[in-house]
Amino acid sequence: MKIYTKTGDLGKTSLLGGTRVPKYHLRIECYGTVDELNSYLGLLRSQEVNRERQSALQSIQERLFTIGSSLAAENERAKSLKLDLTEEDIQQLEIAIDQMEISLPAMKSFILPGGHQSVAFCHIARCVCRRAERLIIHLSDNEYVDQQIIVYLNRLSDYLFVLARKMTLELGRSDIPWLGRSGKN
Repeated sequence: MKIYTKTGDLGKTSLLGGTRVPKYHLRIECYGTVDELNSYLGLLRSQEVNRERQSALQSIQERLFTIGSSLAAENERAKSLKLDLTEEDIQQLEIAIDQMEISLPAMKSFILPGGHQSVAFCHIARCVCRRAERLIIHLSDNEYVDQQIIVYLNRLSDYLFVLARKMTLELGRSDIPWLGRSGKN
C-alpha cells in the first residue's frame, strides 16, 4: 500500500464514512490538533525524567488515538460509534494529578513555562491540549461530539500542568513565578 494516494491534492480529504470535506474543515482541525498533541506527548514520553511514567503517557496517547478516530467520523457515524473512552480514563488522570500534587509546593502565583527543556515540552503539550479542547467545543456547537472527549481533554490539560510542575521538582529546578512589571506576585 502506498502512503500517498493523491486524493488530497486538491485540498479535500475524507471523513470516516466517505464524506469529502475541505482540509480546513473544523472536524479536520480538531483531529489534526489531537494528532499534534499526541506527537508532543511522544516527545514528552521520550524525556529521561519521564522514564517511570512512560507507560502512563503511552496509555494517554492511545486514548488520544481513540478520540481522533471519533472526531474523524462524519456526524451521523460519530453518533453511532462506541467511544472507547470511559469515566475510568478520566479518574486515572485525576488520581495521577492528586498523587503528584502531594509532593508539590503550594502555588503562590502564576508560573512561567520553562526552567528546563523537558518541562517546556510539557507546557507546549498542555497548550496544544487546550487548543484541541477549544476547537472541539466549537465543533460540538454544530455537530455531534461525545462529551467524554471534552471532559477528558480538560482533565488532561490539568494533568499536563501538574506534570510540568512535578518534572520541575524532579529535575531539581524551581517553578518560575510570574511577577509582572511590578516584580511582585
